Amino acid sequence: MAYHPGAIASSTSLHEATYNSRDYPRIAQALDYVARHAQRQPELSDIAEHVGVSEFHLQRTFTRWVGISPKRFLQHVTLAAAKTSLDASQSVFDAALDAGLSGPGRLHDLFVTYEAVTPGEYKKRGAGLDIAYGFHDSPFGEYLLLTTERGVCGMEFVDPHTRDQVLADARRRWPAASLSQSRERTGIFHQQIFALHASAADAVQPLRLLLCGTRFQLKVWQALLKIPVGHVVTYQQIALHLGYSARGSAARAIGTATGENAIPWLIPCHRVLRKDGLLGGYRYGEARKLAMLGWEATGSPAPA
Repeated sequence: MAYHPGAIASSTSLHEATYNSRDYPRIAQALDYVARHAQRQPELSDIAEHVGVSEFHLQRTFTRWVGISPKRFLQHVTLAAAKTSLDASQSVFDAALDAGLSGPGRLHDLFVTYEAVTPGEYKKRGAGLDIAYGFHDSPFGEYLLLTTERGVCGMEFVDPHTRDQVLADARRRWPAASLSQSRERTGIFHQQIFALHASAADAVQPLRLLLCGTRFQLKVWQALLKIPVGHVVTYQQIALHLGYSARGSAARAIGTATGENAIPWLIPCHRVLRKDGLLGGYRYGEARKLAMLGWEATGSPAPA
């Protein structure tokens, strides 16, 4: 699958937009179908039949969720456009790294900050750390959110697994920490996470991340935070900007570190593609990766 992340303005206001995590599987199916059949330009009826709903229902749900119609979205899913975007992103990525920001006027740029655990804390694997967890709805399906007093320390999309499986995975990441369920505590962060298209003036406080990883992983994740919304880069471009060769093991190591990102969406590993413009896989499924890129590309405001 290939994707063109060119931004389009959406007419939906921040407070009008709504989502329901139950919509995600159907939208993901539609996005995946459009991406795989873009060359033959499928009609709305073809997409609706594949998804198993009426044309009217698909048009309404798709437009509400993505911000544009299926037909308009189809226009932005071509391999040639993806390659063009990748070429353009080189200079954009250079500028972002030089400025230390992904771009002006975005909540994500100005209000997502992070701190890393110390080497001593890393060795302890969370000993003495109190982590609250809760399951929440998102535009991309249900997800598990992990938070501490120092910020968000984990996100995990449930589908295609179960709640028990993703919670077990979280416990493996922080084996010595104390985990307790508290939607009240995690909800404070959840309210901010999917409102990242809002203006900086709407932000009440910074959204902080607590990262636990090796020095190399932290460097890669920091680079991911600087990729502008609506743009994509390759593993090779990240390697070059980190001072490594774009060939061989460096790009593969960066791909591995990207895949080990424990806070997807906030650390936008979905904005990294293969150098040929293909999606290149995603831990939570290529359909979800395409859905995230589609959400950002259309300029759809996240729900209030």
